[in-house]
Amino acid sequence: MGAKKIIVVGAGFGGIAAAIRSRAKGYDVTLVDRCAQLGGRAQVFEQGGFRHDAGPTVITASFLFEELFALHGKRLDDYVKLVTLDPWYRFRFPDGTYFNYGGSIGDTLAEIKRISPIDCKGYLALVAESKEIFAIGFEALADKPFHRLSTMVRILPDLLRLGGYRTVWQMVTRHIQHPWLRRALSVSPLLVGGNPFDTTSIYSLIHYLERKWGIQFAMGGTGALVQALAKLMDEIGIDVQLNRTVEEILIERNAAVGVRFDDGETLKADSIISNVDPLHLYSKMIAKSPLIPRLKARYAQTSMGLFVLYFGTTRKYENVAHHTIWFGDRYRELLQDIFHKHHLGSDFSLYVHRPTATDPSFAPPGCDSFYVLAPVPNLQSGTDWDRVARTYGDSILKALGETMMPGLEEHVVERFHMTPADFSDRYLSVHGAGFSIAPILRQSAWFRFHNRAESLRNLFLVGAGTHPGAGLPGVLSSAKVVDRLIPQASTL
Repeated sequence: MGAKKIIVVGAGFGGIAAAIRSRAKGYDVTLVDRCAQLGGRAQVFEQGGFRHDAGPTVITASFLFEELFALHGKRLDDYVKLVTLDPWYRFRFPDGTYFNYGGSIGDTLAEIKRISPIDCKGYLALVAESKEIFAIGFEALADKPFHRLSTMVRILPDLLRLGGYRTVWQMVTRHIQHPWLRRALSVSPLLVGGNPFDTTSIYSLIHYLERKWGIQFAMGGTGALVQALAKLMDEIGIDVQLNRTVEEILIERNAAVGVRFDDGETLKADSIISNVDPLHLYSKMIAKSPLIPRLKARYAQTSMGLFVLYFGTTRKYENVAHHTIWFGDRYRELLQDIFHKHHLGSDFSLYVHRPTATDPSFAPPGCDSFYVLAPVPNLQSGTDWDRVARTYGDSILKALGETMMPGLEEHVVERFHMTPADFSDRYLSVHGAGFSIAPILRQSAWFRFHNRAESLRNLFLVGAGTHPGAGLPGVLSSAKVVDRLIPQASTL
């Protein structure tokens, strides 16, 4: 009868991890993606001697990558080198104050004491509460299936006890008094597509997750990590097909049986794993989607969009850290504009990535490579990005040049950008959202898109829009959930 076959649609980190795990269970695995490179949003751009990671740049919980290699008797360290950053992030506030975050607890307390001594005790309490949430939200539940309502009912007492009904902002402000530190220590939901003023405090587990494993960087960039996984997949016999867009999941008798490509070709399989935005999957790729996910898709609150500016500089900015969070004057009001009013203002807050701080190979000698990300409204705002993108990028360069990167505008070369419109066109992200659906309480755990498709057999979901959520630990954990749901090939 031949080997049992699985098709994985979408080669982001969730799809790659699901393909590697399925291969370890004995399946004949085909991984397909519409992009020219593996990695989903983790593409690599090279221009004029400068290299840029296009997508995720923050690596934590690296054991989740180590597991993928160990499943096949390999070691991650033999394929790519990860280094721990110190500091993890540098926060720059509107008055020019800096806060270096990372290293040991003692390092962080010393930084807090420099800014607001009264908040040292509060920070320890925040970490303690985050650790308690982490024990439930990540260690106990992140890689467990959540498609049964009974699972949600069982954890409700824990969610209530841990204050899951509170927002991340409410949790942080219970412990921290200084306004700048409140911003810095509440910003983590933005890394997974959430507004700190809306995101359930369960996502405060990120504090302890970072504390437990630190923040790492792959030498050569996230693209080097993708290439390491590509090499592993080649060695274990996974069939990778790029530049191929799947238009439809084929359903027969309420079971997924294959895929149809945009050129009309079909490919059959015993199971399908989707690493597609669930909003697109259930609204565009299944002829008659089940009612519940269709309703979820219709009424979903999507994450913000992302404007990403890439450029090189003809000089080095040695005082700029590897990761910098640059805050503008507004915080709550800016996020209100982005998430609720869908309004693109003239101001912004920024994430500045300078990989050349750690790996000089990203730029020619004497130069720096930069990736600057601004959270912006998604396409529900109606913003004409073709018209405003260049001016918006100019404003960002001007603001950085007037603050932490003097003379920047004179030294910028090889500049280009991505907007929410690009996320929609390239990655089929609904509304051009940067992280699929937002991590609010009514879209978390059982309420998020399930890893086993409702009312359809042999269709499984991984990625940012599914349980447990966005971010590299989230999407890699979603593949672990699917691993628990798919039987060994030999038992079918």
